[in-house]
Amino acid sequence: MDIKELRRENELVDLFCSMAEIPSPSLGEEKVIDWICDYCNRNNLKYELDDYKNIYITIPATDDNKEPVLLSAHMDVIGDDSPVVTYLDGDLIKAQGRTLGADDKAGVANALFFAKDLVKRNDLKHGGLEIHFTRDEENGMTGIKHTDFSKINSKYVLVLDSDALGQCLTSGASYVMIDLRVKAYKGGHSGNDIGDPSRENAAKLIADLVSDLPQGVYYSENGQVVTSCNIGGIISGDVNVTNIINTEARATYSLRSSNKAKENDLIKMMQEIVEGFNEDYKGIAEAEITFTEKMPMFEKNEDEYLPILFETVAKKIGIEPEISSFHAGAETHIYANKHNAKGEKFSPYLLGLATVCNMHSDKEYVDYKTMIKGQELLKELFEAYNK
Repeated sequence: MDIKELRRENELVDLFCSMAEIPSPSLGEEKVIDWICDYCNRNNLKYELDDYKNIYITIPATDDNKEPVLLSAHMDVIGDDSPVVTYLDGDLIKAQGRTLGADDKAGVANALFFAKDLVKRNDLKHGGLEIHFTRDEENGMTGIKHTDFSKINSKYVLVLDSDALGQCLTSGASYVMIDLRVKAYKGGHSGNDIGDPSRENAAKLIADLVSDLPQGVYYSENGQVVTSCNIGGIISGDVNVTNIINTEARATYSLRSSNKAKENDLIKMMQEIVEGFNEDYKGIAEAEITFTEKMPMFEKNEDEYLPILFETVAKKIGIEPEISSFHAGAETHIYANKHNAKGEKFSPYLLGLATVCNMHSDKEYVDYKTMIKGQELLKELFEAYNK
Protein backbone atom coordinates (compact mmCIF):
# COMPACT_ATOMS: atom_id res chain seq x y z
CA MET A 1 0.00 0.00 0.00
CA ASP A 2 1.26 3.51 -0.80
CA ILE A 3 0.34 6.79 0.88
CA LYS A 4 -2.32 7.65 -1.72
CA GLU A 5 -4.17 4.39 -1.22
CA LEU A 6 -3.97 4.72 2.56
CA ARG A 7 -5.34 8.25 2.38
CA ARG A 8 -8.27 7.09 0.26
CA GLU A 9 -9.06 4.37 2.78
CA ASN A 10 -8.72 6.38 6.00
CA GLU A 11 -10.11 9.88 6.46
CA LEU A 12 -8.09 10.62 9.60
CA VAL A 13 -4.82 9.77 7.85
CA ASP A 14 -5.84 11.92 4.88
CA LEU A 15 -6.66 14.79 7.22
CA PHE A 16 -3.27 14.49 8.91
CA CYS A 17 -1.33 14.29 5.64
CA SER A 18 -3.23 17.25 4.19
CA MET A 19 -2.10 19.43 7.07
CA ALA A 20 1.40 17.93 7.27
CA GLU A 21 1.93 18.91 3.62
CA ILE A 22 1.26 22.56 4.45
CA PRO A 23 4.49 24.10 5.79
CA SER A 24 3.82 25.96 9.04
CA PRO A 25 7.02 27.07 10.77
CA SER A 26 6.63 29.05 13.98
CA LEU A 27 4.98 32.41 13.22
CA GLY A 28 4.50 31.26 9.61
CA GLU A 29 1.29 29.28 10.16
CA GLU A 30 -1.03 31.38 7.97
CA LYS A 31 -1.65 28.71 5.33
CA VAL A 32 -2.52 25.97 7.81
CA ILE A 33 -4.73 28.41 9.75
CA ASP A 34 -6.65 29.13 6.54
CA TRP A 35 -6.90 25.39 5.82
CA ILE A 36 -8.30 24.63 9.29
CA CYS A 37 -10.83 27.46 9.02
CA ASP A 38 -11.96 26.11 5.65
CA TYR A 39 -12.27 22.61 7.16
CA CYS A 40 -14.45 24.05 9.92
CA ASN A 41 -16.65 25.83 7.39
CA ARG A 42 -17.08 22.65 5.35
CA ASN A 43 -18.00 20.60 8.43
CA ASN A 44 -20.27 22.99 10.32
CA LEU A 45 -17.80 23.63 13.13
CA LYS A 46 -18.24 26.97 14.86
CA TYR A 47 -14.90 28.74 15.27
CA GLU A 48 -13.29 32.11 15.85
CA LEU A 49 -9.80 33.59 15.73
CA ASP A 50 -8.31 35.95 18.26
CA ASP A 51 -6.07 38.90 17.43
CA TYR A 52 -3.06 36.56 17.35
CA LYS A 53 -4.80 34.09 15.00
CA ASN A 54 -5.11 31.33 17.55
CA ILE A 55 -8.22 29.27 16.78
CA TYR A 56 -11.13 28.49 19.15
CA ILE A 57 -13.69 25.85 18.14
CA THR A 58 -16.84 25.25 20.16
CA ILE A 59 -19.40 22.43 19.99
CA PRO A 60 -22.32 23.32 22.29
CA ALA A 61 -23.47 21.03 25.08
CA THR A 62 -26.42 18.70 24.50
CA ASP A 63 -26.78 18.32 28.27
CA ASP A 64 -26.31 21.44 30.37
CA ASN A 65 -25.85 19.36 33.50
CA LYS A 66 -22.53 18.04 32.20
CA GLU A 67 -19.20 19.89 32.06
CA PRO A 68 -17.27 20.71 28.87
CA VAL A 69 -13.72 19.60 28.15
CA LEU A 70 -11.00 21.33 26.14
CA LEU A 71 -8.69 19.75 23.55
CA SER A 72 -5.55 21.76 22.81
CA ALA A 73 -2.79 21.42 20.19
CA HIS A 74 -0.35 23.67 18.37
CA MET A 75 -0.26 24.38 14.63
CA ASP A 76 3.40 25.29 14.15
CA VAL A 77 6.21 22.83 13.47
CA ILE A 78 9.99 22.79 13.54
CA GLY A 79 11.28 23.48 10.04
CA ASP A 80 10.99 26.04 7.26
CA ASP A 81 8.46 26.77 4.54
CA SER A 82 9.92 24.34 1.98
CA PRO A 83 7.56 21.75 0.42
CA VAL A 84 6.52 18.71 2.47
CA VAL A 85 6.01 15.44 0.63
CA THR A 86 4.64 12.58 2.73
CA TYR A 87 5.21 8.91 1.97
CA LEU A 88 4.49 5.56 3.60
CA ASP A 89 7.19 3.24 4.90
CA GLY A 90 5.43 0.18 6.29
CA ASP A 91 3.19 1.54 9.04
CA LEU A 92 5.16 4.78 9.26
CA ILE A 93 4.31 8.10 7.63
CA LYS A 94 7.43 10.11 6.85
CA ALA A 95 8.41 13.23 4.88
CA GLN A 96 10.99 13.33 2.13
CA GLY A 97 14.18 14.99 3.36
CA ARG A 98 12.68 17.11 6.13
CA THR A 99 10.68 17.13 9.35
CA LEU A 100 7.20 15.66 9.05
CA GLY A 101 5.50 17.98 11.53
CA ALA A 102 3.60 15.23 13.35
CA ASP A 103 4.50 17.31 16.40
CA ASP A 104 1.83 18.53 16.65
CA LYS A 105 -0.28 18.03 13.54
CA ALA A 106 -1.10 14.52 14.74
CA GLY A 107 -2.77 16.22 17.72
CA VAL A 108 -4.52 18.81 15.53
CA ALA A 109 -5.79 16.09 13.17
CA ASN A 110 -7.15 13.93 15.99
CA ALA A 111 -8.96 16.90 17.53
CA LEU A 112 -10.45 18.09 14.23
CA PHE A 113 -11.57 14.63 13.17
CA PHE A 114 -13.17 14.03 16.55
CA ALA A 115 -15.01 17.36 16.39
CA LYS A 116 -16.31 16.63 12.88
CA ASP A 117 -17.80 13.33 14.07
CA LEU A 118 -19.16 14.74 17.34
CA VAL A 119 -21.12 17.55 15.71
CA LYS A 120 -23.03 14.94 13.67
CA ARG A 121 -23.90 12.69 16.60
CA ASN A 122 -27.33 12.70 18.20
CA ASP A 123 -26.83 9.62 20.38
CA LEU A 124 -24.58 11.17 23.04
CA LYS A 125 -25.56 13.64 25.73
CA HIS A 126 -22.47 15.69 26.53
CA GLY A 127 -21.37 18.87 28.21
CA GLY A 128 -19.79 20.38 25.13
CA LEU A 129 -16.40 20.33 23.50
CA GLU A 130 -13.93 23.19 23.18
CA ILE A 131 -10.83 23.05 20.97
CA HIS A 132 -7.93 25.48 21.00
CA PHE A 133 -5.21 25.56 18.33
CA THR A 134 -2.23 27.81 19.07
CA ARG A 135 0.65 29.32 17.13
CA ASP A 136 4.37 29.39 17.88
CA GLU A 137 4.62 26.66 20.54
CA GLU A 138 7.99 25.47 19.26
CA ASN A 139 9.74 28.81 19.29
CA GLY A 140 8.48 31.19 21.96
CA MET A 141 5.09 29.88 23.10
CA THR A 142 3.68 33.25 22.12
CA GLY A 143 0.43 31.67 20.92
CA ILE A 144 -0.58 30.24 24.30
CA LYS A 145 0.72 33.38 25.99
CA HIS A 146 -1.63 35.46 23.81
CA THR A 147 -4.59 33.16 24.48
CA ASP A 148 -7.77 34.76 25.75
CA PHE A 149 -8.62 32.34 28.55
CA SER A 150 -11.93 34.13 29.13
CA LYS A 151 -13.13 32.38 25.96
CA ILE A 152 -12.66 28.95 27.58
CA ASN A 153 -15.24 27.43 29.93
CA SER A 154 -13.68 24.00 30.47
CA LYS A 155 -11.81 23.11 33.62
CA TYR A 156 -10.14 20.00 32.23
CA VAL A 157 -7.63 20.54 29.41
CA LEU A 158 -6.29 17.67 27.30
CA VAL A 159 -3.15 18.89 25.53
CA LEU A 160 -2.68 16.48 22.62
CA ASP A 161 1.07 16.87 22.33
CA SER A 162 2.76 13.87 23.91
CA ASP A 163 4.86 11.57 21.73
CA ALA A 164 3.59 8.08 22.62
CA LEU A 165 0.15 6.51 22.40
CA GLY A 166 -1.26 5.95 25.88
CA GLN A 167 0.70 8.60 27.76
CA CYS A 168 -1.06 10.79 30.31
CA LEU A 169 1.46 13.15 31.85
CA THR A 170 0.26 14.80 35.02
CA SER A 171 3.11 17.20 35.81
CA GLY A 172 6.08 18.82 34.12
CA ALA A 173 9.22 20.63 35.08
CA SER A 174 9.70 24.37 35.19
CA TYR A 175 12.57 25.99 33.31
CA VAL A 176 14.57 28.53 35.27
CA MET A 177 17.54 30.29 33.67
CA ILE A 178 20.46 30.85 36.06
CA ASP A 179 23.08 33.51 35.35
CA LEU A 180 26.24 33.35 37.45
CA ARG A 181 28.79 36.17 37.19
CA VAL A 182 32.12 36.65 38.92
CA LYS A 183 33.96 39.97 38.99
CA ALA A 184 37.52 40.30 40.33
CA TYR A 185 38.30 43.81 41.54
CA LYS A 186 41.87 43.86 40.18
CA GLY A 187 43.22 42.53 36.93
CA GLY A 188 46.71 42.83 35.67
CA HIS A 189 49.59 41.32 33.75
CA SER A 190 50.33 37.69 34.45
CA GLY A 191 54.04 38.43 34.58
CA ASN A 192 54.18 41.64 36.55
CA ASP A 193 51.22 41.07 38.90
CA ILE A 194 50.96 37.31 39.39
CA GLY A 195 52.49 37.47 42.87
CA ASP A 196 50.04 40.06 44.22
CA PRO A 197 47.75 38.25 46.71
CA SER A 198 45.04 40.91 46.23
CA ARG A 199 44.59 39.82 42.62
CA GLU A 200 42.64 36.68 41.66
CA ASN A 201 41.87 35.46 38.17
CA ALA A 202 38.09 35.41 37.53
CA ALA A 203 38.45 32.37 35.29
CA LYS A 204 39.94 30.33 38.12
CA LEU A 205 37.45 31.70 40.63
CA ILE A 206 34.42 30.74 38.59
CA ALA A 207 35.87 27.30 37.96
CA ASP A 208 36.18 26.78 41.72
CA LEU A 209 32.70 28.14 42.31
CA VAL A 210 31.16 25.92 39.63
CA SER A 211 32.82 22.88 41.18
CA ASP A 212 30.98 23.65 44.43
CA LEU A 213 27.59 24.19 42.80
CA PRO A 214 25.25 21.23 42.14
CA GLN A 215 25.16 19.56 38.73
CA GLY A 216 22.72 16.94 37.44
CA VAL A 217 19.87 15.34 39.37
CA TYR A 218 19.13 17.10 42.64
CA TYR A 219 16.01 15.16 43.59
CA SER A 220 14.21 12.13 42.12
CA GLU A 221 11.15 10.18 43.16
CA ASN A 222 10.05 6.68 42.13
CA GLY A 223 12.81 6.55 39.56
CA GLN A 224 11.75 9.83 37.91
CA VAL A 225 13.75 13.05 37.92
CA VAL A 226 11.86 15.78 39.78
CA THR A 227 14.47 18.52 40.17
CA SER A 228 17.74 19.01 38.30
CA CYS A 229 20.37 21.61 37.50
CA ASN A 230 22.57 21.68 34.39
CA ILE A 231 25.41 24.01 33.45
CA GLY A 232 25.19 25.41 29.96
CA GLY A 233 28.62 26.99 29.59
CA ILE A 234 31.42 29.08 31.07
CA ILE A 235 32.96 32.20 29.56
CA SER A 236 36.06 34.05 30.74
CA GLY A 237 38.91 35.72 28.96
CA ASP A 238 40.32 34.72 25.59
CA VAL A 239 41.93 31.32 25.02
CA ASN A 240 44.48 32.97 22.74
CA VAL A 241 45.62 35.48 25.35
CA THR A 242 47.34 34.02 28.41
CA ASN A 243 49.17 36.99 29.91
CA ILE A 244 46.11 38.68 31.42
CA ILE A 245 44.64 38.16 34.87
CA ASN A 246 40.95 38.05 33.97
CA THR A 247 38.50 40.23 35.88
CA GLU A 248 35.19 38.86 34.60
CA ALA A 249 33.65 35.44 34.16
CA ARG A 250 30.18 34.06 33.55
CA ALA A 251 28.40 30.71 33.67
CA THR A 252 24.82 29.80 32.77
CA TYR A 253 22.61 27.02 34.10
CA SER A 254 19.13 25.66 33.62
CA LEU A 255 17.09 24.52 36.59
CA ARG A 256 14.09 22.22 36.05
CA SER A 257 11.62 21.04 38.65
CA SER A 258 8.06 19.76 38.92
CA ASN A 259 8.02 20.32 42.69
CA LYS A 260 8.03 23.90 43.97
CA ALA A 261 9.44 23.05 47.38
CA LYS A 262 12.40 21.18 45.86
CA GLU A 263 12.96 24.01 43.38
CA ASN A 264 13.10 26.50 46.24
CA ASP A 265 15.49 24.24 48.18
CA LEU A 266 17.87 24.06 45.23
CA ILE A 267 17.75 27.81 44.64
CA LYS A 268 18.46 28.45 48.33
CA MET A 269 21.42 26.04 48.26
CA MET A 270 22.96 27.78 45.24
CA GLN A 271 22.45 31.20 46.79
CA GLU A 272 24.15 30.10 50.01
CA ILE A 273 27.15 28.70 48.10
CA VAL A 274 27.55 32.05 46.32
CA GLU A 275 27.21 33.92 49.61
CA GLY A 276 29.95 31.73 51.09
CA PHE A 277 32.18 32.49 48.11
CA ASN A 278 31.68 36.21 48.64
CA GLU A 279 32.65 35.89 52.28
CA ASP A 280 35.83 34.01 51.35
CA TYR A 281 36.86 36.55 48.70
CA LYS A 282 35.65 39.75 50.37
CA GLY A 283 37.60 42.71 49.02
CA ILE A 284 39.08 40.64 46.19
CA ALA A 285 36.15 39.43 44.09
CA GLU A 286 32.38 39.14 44.11
CA ALA A 287 29.91 36.67 42.60
CA GLU A 288 26.31 37.35 41.69
CA ILE A 289 23.66 34.72 40.84
CA THR A 290 20.24 35.52 39.34
CA PHE A 291 17.27 33.25 38.63
CA THR A 292 14.81 33.99 35.82
CA GLU A 293 11.74 31.83 35.24
CA LYS A 294 11.39 31.02 31.54
CA MET A 295 8.68 28.38 31.93
CA PRO A 296 6.33 28.08 34.91
CA MET A 297 5.99 24.77 36.68
CA PHE A 298 3.24 22.29 35.74
CA GLU A 299 2.80 20.95 39.24
CA LYS A 300 0.67 17.86 39.86
CA ASN A 301 -2.67 18.68 41.42
CA GLU A 302 -4.72 16.55 43.76
CA ASP A 303 -7.53 15.96 41.26
CA GLU A 304 -7.05 12.35 40.10
CA TYR A 305 -10.33 12.07 38.19
CA LEU A 306 -9.03 12.43 34.62
CA PRO A 307 -5.88 10.26 35.01
CA ILE A 308 -7.92 7.45 36.59
CA LEU A 309 -10.57 7.72 33.85
CA PHE A 310 -7.86 7.75 31.17
CA GLU A 311 -6.17 4.68 32.62
CA THR A 312 -9.48 2.77 32.79
CA VAL A 313 -10.48 3.63 29.23
CA ALA A 314 -7.04 2.88 27.78
CA LYS A 315 -6.95 -0.58 29.32
CA LYS A 316 -10.50 -1.23 28.12
CA ILE A 317 -9.50 -0.80 24.47
CA GLY A 318 -6.16 -2.61 24.75
CA ILE A 319 -3.73 0.28 25.24
CA GLU A 320 -1.15 0.13 28.02
CA PRO A 321 -1.45 3.49 29.81
CA GLU A 322 1.51 5.44 31.14
CA ILE A 323 0.57 7.86 33.91
CA SER A 324 3.69 9.84 34.76
CA SER A 325 5.44 13.21 34.78
CA PHE A 326 7.92 14.67 32.31
CA HIS A 327 11.10 16.69 32.77
CA ALA A 328 10.50 19.22 30.03
CA GLY A 329 8.09 21.93 28.92
CA ALA A 330 4.79 22.18 27.03
CA GLU A 331 1.68 24.34 26.92
CA THR A 332 0.33 22.45 29.93
CA HIS A 333 2.60 24.69 32.03
CA ILE A 334 0.74 27.81 30.95
CA TYR A 335 -2.72 26.28 31.42
CA ALA A 336 -1.73 25.03 34.89
CA ASN A 337 -1.15 28.60 36.00
CA LYS A 338 -4.26 30.18 34.45
CA HIS A 339 -8.02 30.27 35.12
CA ASN A 340 -11.00 29.72 32.83
CA ALA A 341 -13.97 31.99 32.18
CA LYS A 342 -15.61 30.76 35.40
CA GLY A 343 -12.57 31.62 37.51
CA GLU A 344 -11.62 27.95 37.94
CA LYS A 345 -7.98 26.97 37.81
CA PHE A 346 -7.35 24.69 34.85
CA SER A 347 -6.53 21.02 35.36
CA PRO A 348 -4.37 20.21 32.31
CA TYR A 349 -2.95 16.86 31.18
CA LEU A 350 -0.55 16.06 28.36
CA LEU A 351 -1.94 13.15 26.33
CA GLY A 352 -0.41 10.88 23.69
CA LEU A 353 -2.83 9.93 20.90
CA ALA A 354 -0.13 8.79 18.47
CA THR A 355 3.42 7.51 18.59
CA VAL A 356 5.77 10.07 17.03
CA CYS A 357 9.51 9.33 16.87
CA ASN A 358 12.63 11.36 16.00
CA MET A 359 10.71 14.61 16.42
CA HIS A 360 12.23 17.80 15.05
CA SER A 361 14.49 15.92 12.62
CA ASP A 362 14.38 14.78 9.00
CA LYS A 363 13.95 11.23 10.35
CA GLU A 364 10.68 12.07 12.11
CA TYR A 365 7.76 9.69 11.60
CA VAL A 366 4.35 8.83 12.97
CA ASP A 367 2.95 5.31 13.20
CA TYR A 368 -0.39 5.80 11.48
CA LYS A 369 -1.99 2.82 13.22
CA THR A 370 -1.32 4.43 16.60
CA MET A 371 -2.96 7.64 15.37
CA ILE A 372 -6.09 5.68 14.41
CA LYS A 373 -6.03 3.93 17.79
CA GLY A 374 -5.59 7.31 19.44
CA GLN A 375 -8.83 8.48 17.84
CA GLU A 376 -10.58 5.48 19.36
CA LEU A 377 -9.06 6.35 22.74
CA LEU A 378 -10.24 9.95 22.47
CA LYS A 379 -13.80 8.89 21.61
CA GLU A 380 -13.98 6.38 24.45
CA LEU A 381 -12.54 8.90 26.90
CA PHE A 382 -15.05 11.59 25.92
CA GLU A 383 -17.95 9.14 26.23
CA ALA A 384 -16.76 7.94 29.64
CA TYR A 385 -16.30 11.55 30.77
CA ASN A 386 -19.90 12.32 29.84
CA LYS A 387 -21.54 9.27 31.47
